[in-house]
Amino acid sequence: MTKNRVTEILGSEKPIIQAPMDWITDAKLVAAVNAAGGFGFLAPNAGQTTNAKSPAEAVSRMKNEIEQTKALTDRPFGLCVLPGDPQTDQFTAPMVDLAIEEGVKAIAYVGDRLIPELFAKIKDNGLILIYRALNNPSVEQFKTAAAMGADMVVVTGFDHGGDLPYKSISTLELIPQVVDAVDIPVLADGGIADRRTVNAVFALGAEGVYCGTVFIASDECPANKTIKNFIVSNNADSLVLFRGAPSPYYRSIPTTLALKLQQMSRQGAANEEIGKLMRGAVRNALVDGDMENGLATLGNGISNIHAIRPVKEIIDDLTHDVA
Repeated sequence: MTKNRVTEILGSEKPIIQAPMDWITDAKLVAAVNAAGGFGFLAPNAGQTTNAKSPAEAVSRMKNEIEQTKALTDRPFGLCVLPGDPQTDQFTAPMVDLAIEEGVKAIAYVGDRLIPELFAKIKDNGLILIYRALNNPSVEQFKTAAAMGADMVVVTGFDHGGDLPYKSISTLELIPQVVDAVDIPVLADGGIADRRTVNAVFALGAEGVYCGTVFIASDECPANKTIKNFIVSNNADSLVLFRGAPSPYYRSIPTTLALKLQQMSRQGAANEEIGKLMRGAVRNALVDGDMENGLATLGNGISNIHAIRPVKEIIDDLTHDVA
């Protein structure tokens, strides 16, 4: 494959970035992505099944996962942070410090708070900064991130899994707007699960893809088999959309809880009220396969996922037509 700006910046063979999916991204998955030519990211709860009780414990756990990743791959990989209010966020700064100490290649900076001091610390220590807006993937937000030093931006459309944006604008609509507005590489995120969707976003100017749901349906992903089987047996029509918190919208497989939240949403319940019932639910589904008390927040790309496959087959398919 011909190198482009994404592969040159990341040092990967292919412009395929595995999104850091909470609870179901671990050393094994990251190493498999790297071995297949892509670039893997560890998520905040990488390799875990329970929440850390303190920032120190979270850092200790992540350090162990980084060491396990290094034991499985000699290729560079990244770490994800979700910066909150600098006055109360006790997790982001020590995680960035850990990434610097461990020689992690890149930081996936996910969130709508663009903190100049944090950008500067990441960049001044030689890490690559990939910025993904969470609830506000607007052109202005990406222009600001680029001006602050982001190396590339992730354009997340409403097709995405996980936390959904305020506006229901598709990935395909957003990409050309952002490509025209910034001079750094744009990664496409949302609804991308096969070679056709990769071809579509590259035709619109994206230089790489940032994929989550498609990697859940991989042999190497630690997600529960119940969730993997649902993905390959269903399509986007099977998913349930509802309001929630902290993000404004979520899309899940139709678990008992998801259907209840959808009903509450339609009846006008406050997002915060719905959000309280969501706590721990994603872990319940993805780790335990709990179809009653869990939520599996998937992207619309499940319509194009038809088998549980090795990561290498997935990446080979995604890049089949990309020159």
